[in-house]
Amino acid sequence: MTDYQNLTITIAGTTYGKENFCKDALPDFAYKSSFYKELYCFLKDWYSDSPLLSVQTSGSTGAPKQMQVSKLRMMQSAKLTCSFLQLKPKDKTLLCMSLNYIAGKMMVVRSLVAGLDLYAMPPDGHPLANTSNIVFDFSAMIPLQVYNTLHNETERKQFEKINAIIIGGGAIDEKLEQQLQPLRNHIYSSYGMTETLSHIALRKLSGKDASPYYQPFSSVKLSLSDDNALIIDAPSVAEQRLYTNDIAEINADGSFRILGRKDNIINSGGIKIQTEEVERLLKPLLDVPFAISTLPHEKFGEIVALAIEKPIDETLLHNLPKYYQPKKVILISKIPLTETGKINRKALKELLKAG
Repeated sequence: MTDYQNLTITIAGTTYGKENFCKDALPDFAYKSSFYKELYCFLKDWYSDSPLLSVQTSGSTGAPKQMQVSKLRMMQSAKLTCSFLQLKPKDKTLLCMSLNYIAGKMMVVRSLVAGLDLYAMPPDGHPLANTSNIVFDFSAMIPLQVYNTLHNETERKQFEKINAIIIGGGAIDEKLEQQLQPLRNHIYSSYGMTETLSHIALRKLSGKDASPYYQPFSSVKLSLSDDNALIIDAPSVAEQRLYTNDIAEINADGSFRILGRKDNIINSGGIKIQTEEVERLLKPLLDVPFAISTLPHEKFGEIVALAIEKPIDETLLHNLPKYYQPKKVILISKIPLTETGKINRKALKELLKAG
């Protein structure tokens, strides 16, 4: 058997190996819920003879696409995270993210590699709602799940008992970050993508060592292109150098922060405006769902457009720097999102153009 087939996995206290996924009869955990059945299907693929697995990108900036990735490289990625977080065999781990995407798949691979005890809860907005009898050592969540959890007293207490938590799949609101900072558990924001097999850098959100900058894993080398887009050399998880669309700032010690995406720059009359920066400045001013996009304009080429789900006092927008102030405010019923909860920029732009 190959390295990935030799691994065993512990699920809710019971250990399984390759032999449990080569029979006609399903292992007992597969009958617990439809999500456990999905977990069984993923593990059946994992223990197959193919050295590759199919994964799907999130589709936040374009159509989702399928990729074939190496199981051995997935194992290398898992080892980086488990080592950084000092995860130990039998640590209880909560899987509450979709297995359709790399983030959920990698939670399973980490359990395989580090001998963690994996518990699966169907992905929804309240992952800790039915886990009061279990204290987890490690979990990964999206920002929406964390937000909901912190606003439910019982679930918040469960959350605060989890030793290590990584948050990914979308931007973390400043108010949410402020709520996380005083907590005693180790909470991190992750930076990565499907092509890097989950994250290659983490940013501490809680405790005295909380930081606005991501710290890359020691095996990862970063640089910037001529237009300040991040370039990633991570040979253990990606065969080739990766040229991203993320506009970044790298410090002398190698830490970095992301300013926005290159394809989200609005060029309005020669002034380059980063969409994410406008949204960041607007968040303290608006308490309804919104997103910044662009519309074509005869004079300026492009203008900043604000899509919002409820009417607002537009004088609030005068608090922004002059060039950041939206030239048009458009009321829409719902901000389009991807399956992973990110703003679907392409769909939003098409929606606004359609009027």
